[in-house]
Amino acid sequence: MGGSLAWQRGWGSPFWEWGLKAPLSPRGDSMSPEPALSPALQLLLWHSALWMVQEAAPLGPASSLPQSFLLKCLEQVRKVQGDGTELQEKLCATYKMCHPEEMVLFRRSLGIPQVSLSSCPNQALQLTGCLRQLHSGLFLYQGLLQTLEGISPELAPTVDMLRLDIADFATTIWQQMEELGTVPALQPTRGAMPALPSAFQRRVGGLLVASHLQSFLELVHRVLRHLAQP
Repeated sequence: MGGSLAWQRGWGSPFWEWGLKAPLSPRGDSMSPEPALSPALQLLLWHSALWMVQEAAPLGPASSLPQSFLLKCLEQVRKVQGDGTELQEKLCATYKMCHPEEMVLFRRSLGIPQVSLSSCPNQALQLTGCLRQLHSGLFLYQGLLQTLEGISPELAPTVDMLRLDIADFATTIWQQMEELGTVPALQPTRGAMPALPSAFQRRVGGLLVASHLQSFLELVHRVLRHLAQP
C-alpha cells in the first residue's frame, strides 16, 4: 500500500506539481499537459528531467558566436530530438519497456553513462569548454548508438538515422571550434563502451541512450537559445 501511494504521489505526479517544466517537443516548444506520447514514455522523460534540472543552473552572459552557426545548431538539435523521440516511442510500443522504476534498475546494471555540460550552464559560461563538452557529448552518443547494432531489423533504420544526425551536429560544432582556434590538441576518445551482448540488452540500452540523449539535448537547446540572444 505504501509503495503504491508513493508511486501515485511521486513518479505519477505531473511535471508542474514538482516545479518542473514539461520537456520540449522536437519543434522546440513546450509539450502540453496532455501530449500525444504514451503515459509510460511521459514518466520516463520526467525521470530523465530530474537530472537535467540539477544541471540547469543560471547561464552567464551571451556570447558573440555567429548567428548562422547558432541557428543551424538549434535546427540540428530539433532534428536529433525528433529522431530520439521516434526511437523511444517505437521501443515503448513494441517492447513495453518504459516503466521508470525498471529503467532505474536497467541503468545501474548496464552502466549507460550520462553527459555533463558543467562548462555551459553556469554564471561564468566558459565558451571553449562548453563547445568541447557539446562535441564530446555528441561523440559519446555516437559510440553508444554503435553498441546498439543489431537491435532489431525494425529499429535499425531509426538508430542509423539518429546516429547520422548526431554525427552531422558534432561536425558543425567541430568546424566552429576550428574557426575559433579552440580545437583540442588531442582527438576526443570515448573510453570503454557498455557491453550489450543480447538483443534484450540492446533494446533496453537503446531506450536508456535515447532517454539520456533527450536530457542532454534539453540542456543544449537551452544553452544555444541563450547564446543566440542579441
